[in-house]
Amino acid sequence: MHKILELYNSINQYGTLNELDLEVVSPGHIRYIMPVKKKHLATPIAIHGGVLSAMMDAILGVASLSASCHDGKLVSTVEFKINYLAPARIGDILIGEGKVIQKGNRLIIADGDIKIKETNKLIAKGLGTFSAYPIEKSGILEHLNEEQKTILGKEYFPDLE
Repeated sequence: MHKILELYNSINQYGTLNELDLEVVSPGHIRYIMPVKKKHLATPIAIHGGVLSAMMDAILGVASLSASCHDGKLVSTVEFKINYLAPARIGDILIGEGKVIQKGNRLIIADGDIKIKETNKLIAKGLGTFSAYPIEKSGILEHLNEEQKTILGKEYFPDLE
């Protein structure tokens, strides 16, 4: 896993809170796995659409990040859309897959699917645009602790021992 992705994965509070498990298939292609728990529900049996939307934003965004991090760039969401196709229920394991379909110097387009692992049923489809920008311009480097700085290493922090 690239250093920037490793750092992102270590500080991503949303991913930790929702138990997202990241797999980088290749640059520009990622997979997230998330179990549907009680905390994700809108009704006694079905997941909240906002949870699926946030998961889709993560899927599309991290696919884009995995394509841009090799250039020393982070990404932010410009826009995305989601189509809800079927409900997910408590106990389902969701597989979210994102792929970059177009990568420019500044804009990246990605598409994604969320499926139920057991049945392979497609429950959401997404498409998004992401802005890529140098990590140095993000302001994040000044807010990292020593452990986080070691993930990025001397390339970004020459004074590290």
